[in-house]
Amino acid sequence: MKILIMGSGVIGVTTAYYLARDGHEVIVVDQHEQAALETSYANAGLIAPGHAFAWASPRAPRVLAKSLFRADQALRLRPRLSRRQWSWLWLFLLQCTSERARVNTLRKLRLCLYSVDCLDEIVEETGVQYDRLARGNFYVYRSQRSFDAGVAHTGILRENGLELRVMDRDALALLEPALEPVKHKIAGGLYSPGDQSGDARAFSQNLAAWCAERLGVEFRYGTRIRRIEAKPDGVARVLCDDGPVRADLYVLALGCASPFLAESIGIRLPIYPVKGYSVTIPVGDSNASPRMGGVDEDNLVAICPMGARMRITSTAEFSGYERRFRDSDFRAMFKAARDLFPAGGDYERPEYWAGLRPMTPTTVPVLGRAKYDNLFLNVGHGHIGWTMSCGSGRLIADLVAGRTPGIDTEGLLY
Repeated sequence: MKILIMGSGVIGVTTAYYLARDGHEVIVVDQHEQAALETSYANAGLIAPGHAFAWASPRAPRVLAKSLFRADQALRLRPRLSRRQWSWLWLFLLQCTSERARVNTLRKLRLCLYSVDCLDEIVEETGVQYDRLARGNFYVYRSQRSFDAGVAHTGILRENGLELRVMDRDALALLEPALEPVKHKIAGGLYSPGDQSGDARAFSQNLAAWCAERLGVEFRYGTRIRRIEAKPDGVARVLCDDGPVRADLYVLALGCASPFLAESIGIRLPIYPVKGYSVTIPVGDSNASPRMGGVDEDNLVAICPMGARMRITSTAEFSGYERRFRDSDFRAMFKAARDLFPAGGDYERPEYWAGLRPMTPTTVPVLGRAKYDNLFLNVGHGHIGWTMSCGSGRLIADLVAGRTPGIDTEGLLY
């Protein structure tokens, strides 16, 4: 078939790879001049089933309420006069029960573990480069109380297929030598050997180039999509600035922009942007730089080495669609990173970025066939879209082909 994919982030590109590998004629349309210039541009870089927890939990409402008065909360609510924000928050709050948190976490974990296997297969087939590290990720806790709580909290992951090793501070310092000078500040941690890390933007752009050269995928960059037009029997065409594009089948993978296009054909997507902040700094060859990705769990700051760079990310802010930032937005991240890795990089040469993550109330993505037989959805991957991208792309290709997916789809399909 001729298939049009709307969006060239890591979700759109991995979907294009799998569909083109099946022999379809694939066209990818995106308003930017390259792939992965939105959510995938400077994200955390961690490929982390170890962080598959659903955000909607019994603790979340209290954290959001505190954030109205305190700026140090991991989840921040910035109220807006917005129907979209308040309707999404209502759906989010309905998910904040122990049972819903458990169900949603297990669904995410299932997709994450599958997706890591799919990523390994893509790397083996294509040789795509993206500053990949496959050494696992560490999760450190500053206090004994948070460490004990973290070990108990992650039991659901360990009991359902994820290898997580509990380590004291000395074992962590042996695993990650850059932590040795500061191990007295750490109570203990967890190590997930199956986790990975890498630059999602480099992966997306290099895989897109490979798909164009080897599989004949056509990438139409600089093409803004205005709306989708549908008839009773299916999507008829997609209207772009430079004219209509027609195909046999369509895949919507436009992240935070997806709900606006979907509404034009009567599909309501419960997706709202969650703003995150990242800073990238240069590093030298010093042993003071980390050799694997990790998370400071007490401060919810992710740290990821990427070749000659180190990326630091933090914060989930419910504040609408704007991407502005101030230097002060990065203060807490810098403080936490410098505390763990004081000589880990050149903190005086930061590259700041803020981006929007397309989040559903369940924090489980929206996948599968939509209202029309020739429209599929691959949207709403939220804070671990990089982790879930390859598995989501393969799942869509399997559904298009009528194959039985390589993963249990219970609770995952639209």
